[in-house]
Amino acid sequence: MPRPFTPKVITANALLEGDVIWFTADDGWTRNMNSAEVLTDEAHATLRLLDAELQQDQVVGAYLADVSMEGGAPAPTHFREEFRLCGPSNYPGHGRAGQEA
Repeated sequence: MPRPFTPKVITANALLEGDVIWFTADDGWTRNMNSAEVLTDEAHATLRLLDAELQQDQVVGAYLADVSMEGGAPAPTHFREEFRLCGPSNYPGHGRAGQEA
């Protein structure tokens, strides 16, 4: 038996800056997850992902990410998405960029 569909948002990385971004209901992109369109229907989510993937001049790697609704705003349910909310790890002092060779 298939698992029930859970709420999702579409996320990607900005093509030029590499920032984590989320797809909005007006076909735009935001750096604020709270402004992302929350998708609750599987068929609609699939169509919206196709819309997002067509914007190859703006984004790379668009995909559906599971969320839960907390206080009326989407919240990540997976560690990967929580980590992505923290921002890039390529600045000095973060991740590999902060390590000496």
